Amino acid sequence: MNADITELRKDPITGRWAIIYVDGQRELPKWEPVGADGDTENCPFCEGHEDRTSPEIFAYRKEGTYPNTPGWFVRCIPHIRPWLSVRANLDRKGLGLFDMMHSIGAHEVIIETPHHDCDYHNSSLEQVVRILSTYRNRIVDLKKDQRLKYVLIFKNRGKPAGSLHVSHAHSQVIATPVVPIRTIQELHGTLKYFKMKDRCIFCDIIRQELKDGVRVVDENETFLCLIPYASRFPYECLILPKRHRAQFSQIEDAELKGLAQLFKRIFNRLHQVLNDPPYNCVLHDAPNTVPQKGAWQTIDQDYHWHFEIIPRIMRTAGFEWGSGFHINPIAPEKAVQDLRSISLKIDETKC
Repeated sequence: MNADITELRKDPITGRWAIIYVDGQRELPKWEPVGADGDTENCPFCEGHEDRTSPEIFAYRKEGTYPNTPGWFVRCIPHIRPWLSVRANLDRKGLGLFDMMHSIGAHEVIIETPHHDCDYHNSSLEQVVRILSTYRNRIVDLKKDQRLKYVLIFKNRGKPAGSLHVSHAHSQVIATPVVPIRTIQELHGTLKYFKMKDRCIFCDIIRQELKDGVRVVDENETFLCLIPYASRFPYECLILPKRHRAQFSQIEDAELKGLAQLFKRIFNRLHQVLNDPPYNCVLHDAPNTVPQKGAWQTIDQDYHWHFEIIPRIMRTAGFEWGSGFHINPIAPEKAVQDLRSISLKIDETKC
């Protein structure tokens, strides 16, 4: 019996390695389609249950409706059990060789739809635009607080992805007084490349992937979706703007529509090929540079915001934790073929 052929592939930004099955593939573990649990009566995020949540911070609403009442399209509320909260000061301390500070920040929930059984793949284009516009609004608003150095927006769909209590579609916003280590690794990688070549590495990746074509899942005039060369997980996707932008807050209204179009197409492909998988969707954005004068001086030139989509269909085990390597049983080129092969079923009428 011939052994499967694997390759070691290196991520050009972070330097992280992945083991990729390029000839043959391991069988994927079984997972349950996510779906909605149908329990609209007890769901605090359904329309008509506004009194079960914290008062809204921001919302897209029908004309003539009032805050914390029905008639909304997207609502943003404080998390009921926030990991971070606003305090008077950071109160940084050194405890011997250890560092400590108060957990200043923000923790919000974006309820993406009044409908219990809707997600990106079956929401209208206009609704996805509203969701992405809410992302932009929260980043712009939270970065006004100069104590907050980073705003992270992410979505956990399904229990394997971390959504344990509410199946209703929602994203989370967490603002922190420090830049996360994952972001710092990306920033160092992009800065190193920029110093060598005076170009953005993401822009170079976009040019090369469009030329090669083998890892491009989908594109439109303004955005591109690809599967990274050294992808860690099966069907891991990146969505990037073709026009160089360091900060998501710089996205224009016309570009939001192009991004929403690609979102619908990509999540429709994933929904069909993987049978409604659990996933994480994370926005990788530039940090808040206002309180860090002199830091990241070329960030507007060397960094490039992007969305990362990770279907949670593999388990991370001891080798991955111990080595930092990841084992991807489906080659990116094969995953692209699978995602391209389906006929898109875009339903604009449901949600």
